[in-house]
Amino acid sequence: MAPSAATSIHTAADVANGAWRTNQGRSKRSTHHPSLCTKEEEQRYCKEHLACAFRVFADRGYDEGVAGHMSLRDPIRPDHFWINPYAMHFADIKVSDIVLVNEDADIVSGNHAVNAAGFSIHSEIHKAHPWINGCLSRPHSDSLRFYGSHSVNIDYGGVVLSSEEGKNIAATLSPQDKVCILQNHGLLSVGETIDEAAYWFICFDKCCQSQLMIDAVVRAQCDASQPKEVDHETAFFTEQRIGTRHRGWLNFQPYYTNMLNKTKGEFLL
Repeated sequence: MAPSAATSIHTAADVANGAWRTNQGRSKRSTHHPSLCTKEEEQRYCKEHLACAFRVFADRGYDEGVAGHMSLRDPIRPDHFWINPYAMHFADIKVSDIVLVNEDADIVSGNHAVNAAGFSIHSEIHKAHPWINGCLSRPHSDSLRFYGSHSVNIDYGGVVLSSEEGKNIAATLSPQDKVCILQNHGLLSVGETIDEAAYWFICFDKCCQSQLMIDAVVRAQCDASQPKEVDHETAFFTEQRIGTRHRGWLNFQPYYTNMLNKTKGEFLL
């Protein structure tokens, strides 16, 4: 009996490649880059995969407030590229949200602004290297947001059962602080808004994780390779630009919008 139309025919190569074929010979899951007939089809295909990449990065925890960028050279206009909209969570980005810009930073298509730092980096890379069609960047200078604006409380008095421990911690904080490390206790973040305080905590916790990994590498190499410290001028300059109270508030907004979308506003009830 001949196989029915719904029957899948598998070859050893198909199975090895993670693909399968119908009895008409068409692959249900391609293991090769598709052949696209027009530049418009190629553009749509690439934008769909760019939008998917943002969602994958969000799932992997590679989002970071308004930082982090991906860009895609436009197949139709190679001197233009598509980039993520400013202040939108990676998990919320759709094809229709992606913004097309030219080399002069003009928005050619899209309804959103773009990150100036992201444009500055990606535009120069696309101009200098015509073979590069996709580019991803995620800053690791987040710790500089806290340069000169965090403190350490070393007098942990155990479980807080009286106001004395609170007074002790409060006395440690200074007006410029964003985070206080509570030795043998945990982290405490503060801000002029809850949005700011929440973002500082998220960001500083990630910085702590990065520092632990750096320390582990240094120990494994028996101090053969020491981390290169950022000089004072660079650290201060960076903190003054990405560590402001407003930037803390702004970086939390993608998380707020994403939570609205994920819960359909349930937390507002």
